[in-house]
Amino acid sequence: MVTVRAIELQDLPALSQLYNELMETPTNEVQMQKMFRYIQQNGHYYILGAFYEGKLVGSVMGIECMDLVGQCKPFMVVENVIVSEQVRRQGIGQKLMLQIERIARDLACGYMILVSGDQRKEAHQFYEKLGFKDEKVQGYRKQFS
Repeated sequence: MVTVRAIELQDLPALSQLYNELMETPTNEVQMQKMFRYIQQNGHYYILGAFYEGKLVGSVMGIECMDLVGQCKPFMVVENVIVSEQVRRQGIGQKLMLQIERIARDLACGYMILVSGDQRKEAHQFYEKLGFKDEKVQGYRKQFS
């Protein structure tokens, strides 16, 4: 059985391993703990974990962003979506995404937004099944070294 709950401090080593699978680069776990403490105090970040047989196998982060346009409703940015390759196609990602959507709706967000690398075609099909629309927008990122 899969359970979805908020990530806690003791989950960070497992989350780091999961992020290594996502990013293919090691996470600085000392810095991760500092950022996690900041996130906990901030109140606008929601980091969920999916646990299968007690093991962290998936995660998603939602960030509530305030807006000053139109009705001035907040919106949710979704980042760091990962389900371990060993347990994909079992509904785990869907559970995570539906839970982050519930949070966004409870916060009265007007919409959720996410970006995904162009090469991740399977992930794009997954997001579209969940109701995300490919709006053919151009994304830009500026990396700082």
